[in-house]
Order: sequence, then structure tokens, then C-alpha cells
Amino acid sequence: MCNNHEKSPISRRDALRGSVAAAAVAAVAVSTSGTEAAAAENPYADPAKPALPPSNMKLDIKRVALVVTDPQIDFLSPDGVTWGVVGASVEHHDTVNNIEKLFKAAKAKGITVAVSPHYYYPTDHGWRFEGALEKLMHKIGMFDRKGALTTEGFENSGADFMPQYKTYINDGKTIVTSPHKLYGNESNDLVLQLRKNKVDQVILAGMSANLCTESHMRELLEQGFEVAVVKDATAAAMLPEGDGYLAALTNFRYMANAVWSTNEAVERITNGT
Repeated sequence: MCNNHEKSPISRRDALRGSVAAAAVAAVAVSTSGTEAAAAENPYADPAKPALPPSNMKLDIKRVALVVTDPQIDFLSPDGVTWGVVGASVEHHDTVNNIEKLFKAAKAKGITVAVSPHYYYPTDHGWRFEGALEKLMHKIGMFDRKGALTTEGFENSGADFMPQYKTYINDGKTIVTSPHKLYGNESNDLVLQLRKNKVDQVILAGMSANLCTESHMRELLEQGFEVAVVKDATAAAMLPEGDGYLAALTNFRYMANAVWSTNEAVERITNGT
């Protein structure tokens, strides 16, 4: 197993360049270009004739929280190790700005805000079995920190929060959960933190759509929370194996209590509806 947590950001980014990044760019060109026949229709557009019942979710500001998964450099910045495969999706959905709009609206309204980060410590590189993406994340040093009891090297590393979010996250009021280690929040204290704040409604955003965001949605639903996913405040990798965002969007529609745009979510937060 590779342990690359001491490698430089440049070498870490290089690990996802080349054929994988090229494939991702090609996939985005097919799915987002308005000039090609294959992209004549927006694959992310709402269905013209939905078969599932419409949402009737109404916010109760006293018991709602904004939860943002992995608002970190490795996912959302051109300096992050995954930019070669997620960057086009992040830019297409304006994910970085949309997440900030949600932070701003939630803070203005005074609702509970929690972030669920993804960190790997050196001991995590000793795991004896891994899934495909676990292998990749460990190989490229994604979300690596030097240890659970130190912040040495954390500032501006790939595991750090995006700079524009720090004013919201570091205000002394935002809940920063213990790290999740795979995709869902089963391995951290998010549910405990929400329950202790008497929260049972969640507005969910963050990275990445078909991995941590979707897994958090599933676990929160199983735990009895009412969950609205903000569809353009997330994004995902596009690989030969498939468009992660489209896969997630399908499941958001099937399972979430509501699927909103950022503008709709901000309006509902602001008006308490």
C-alpha cells in the first residue's frame, strides 16, 4: 500500500493527470457542450414528466441544520488533487460559490451549521483492504493530515477548508464533526451533534455528489432525518466508469425528501419555509 502523505501538492496532483484527467475532460465535453448532437439535451435537467410524487418538505428554522460534506481544497480547488476529474463538474454547477451562498444564508438566519470533513491520518494508511477509491485516495495522499493530535502542515493543505469558507466555519459556532473515513457519517459524530441541537431536518450540500454527499443523505434518512439535497451545491468526478454527478442526482430524486437548487434553498432559509 502506498503512503504518499508526505508528498508535495504538485506531485499529488500529478497522480490524477494524464489519461484519467483527459478522459474526464472528454466526458464533460460530451455532457455539457451545447454544440454537440450528443449534448442536445441537458442530462441534468428535471424530468419533463416526473413519475414520483412532488416534495412537500417545509422548513422549521428551529430544527433545521445546514450540513456540508468535505468543503475542502482537495475537492474544490484547482490546487486539489482531484481537480483533474472533478473540476469541470465543480465549475459547471458553480459549486464553490453555491456552497458559500448556503453558508451565508444559514449564518444570517442563525440556523445550526455543521461540516463533516474527510481526513486521513498515517495510521489509516495501514488498512489491510480497501475499495477502489480508497486505494486511489490513499495513493495520491488525499485529505492527508500528519496526525489526529496535531495541525502541523494542515493550513492550506489539501485537507484544509476552502479559504472563502473559513469565515463561516471558524466563527466558533459551526459544528466541525470528527472525520468520516469512507463516505457516510456512520464513522463520525454528526448524528450525535444534530440530535443534541434538536435538529431533525437537514439541508445537505458539499462534495462529492455520488460518494460522501449521497452516503450522508442515505444515513441521515435511515436515522430519521428529513433531508433536502441542494443539487447545484455539489459536484462529482467524471470518469470512463461513469458520471458521478448524474448517478447521484438520480438517487437524490429517488430518496431525498426534497431536491432544491441553491437559489431555492437560500430563499427557503431566508423566509423560513
